[in-house]
Amino acid sequence: MGTTLPFITGAIWLYVLGRFIWPLPCGIGTRAILALVVFLVAQYHWFTSRFFGSLASPELPQGVLIGLGWAFGAFLLLAMLLLLRDVAGGLVFLVARDAGRAILGGRALHLSLGALALILSTIGVWQAVRVPGVKTLEITLPGLPPAFDGYRLVQLTDLHASRLLPEYWQAAVVAKTNALNADLVVITGDLADGMPEARAADVRPLQDMRARDGVLAVPGNHEYYANYQRWMAAYRALGLDMLENAHVLIRRGDATLAVAGITDRQAVPFGQPRPDLGAALKGLEPGVPVILLDHRPESAVQHAQAGVTLQLSGHTHGGQILGPHLLTKWANGGFVSGLYQVDGMQLYVSNGAGLWNGLAIRLGRPSEITQFILRSGGR
Repeated sequence: MGTTLPFITGAIWLYVLGRFIWPLPCGIGTRAILALVVFLVAQYHWFTSRFFGSLASPELPQGVLIGLGWAFGAFLLLAMLLLLRDVAGGLVFLVARDAGRAILGGRALHLSLGALALILSTIGVWQAVRVPGVKTLEITLPGLPPAFDGYRLVQLTDLHASRLLPEYWQAAVVAKTNALNADLVVITGDLADGMPEARAADVRPLQDMRARDGVLAVPGNHEYYANYQRWMAAYRALGLDMLENAHVLIRRGDATLAVAGITDRQAVPFGQPRPDLGAALKGLEPGVPVILLDHRPESAVQHAQAGVTLQLSGHTHGGQILGPHLLTKWANGGFVSGLYQVDGMQLYVSNGAGLWNGLAIRLGRPSEITQFILRSGGR
């Protein structure tokens, strides 16, 4: 991704240059300056990764990252709006040439798209960095013992602790989670961006997370980009029980519930243990309901066939922008946000609490802290 991203954003810049900047009613000097500014915005990931940290975690002040996120978001949104205009105008042109020309070349519409992109990016960045709200779902799990009826489980995912979502933001999420008085808190990957020493203060609030049966977590793909083993040690030092192809048993009297967790497939190029559901479920007695923590939702069908009762995932951020979220859905096996029924298993894909600072925008795909109230299948 790091090597191809500049070419992708460069191609988008060429499209914006030809379809928005060059037709503007201003002098060539002004258009050239605007083209250069937009080019720098389009390539900001390249500049920050070369001079201010890494692609995963540029080490810049939060205000700067918010400003860059706003500018880059406006750039992408403008490209999307231009594409919608051009497609719509082209289709209309086929049946009504004058109307089609008015859509494709109308000055008022042209300038309005630029203004709309700026406004939408402002809203989107605010939605991205605000502390998420709580989303509550009541779900029935077949085979769940009556002793677990009403069990309160809270899922956090994609916290992405960084200079964009620093210590105070993480502390607010922890406080909001603790206020739910959960029986169990699970974190389904991508807890932090950057090296452990750089994020030490930002992840520290996680040590204050409280739940009756503890806090369980699994790694996401971002854990592998900056010394996976050190991150695992750092999380455990904070009191998180990291499930790397393993499970734990939760008991209420004679009743048992299993919570299993697997690693992320990003482990493979880094020489770390790949996801292994068989190892995670090894030794479980037949009939014990299994809640599986897997950062990505894409393998849900295989997990359902293995007898998992409920899978909790993140990774997609809900697609971040309504409309383009369909591309994220396609890239993740048809799963992007919300509750799915998969061959007798339930899958929940959370929109996530945070996001990667390289695309700090949400529109129509809000962040969330997810609270589940589990109900016994015999209710």
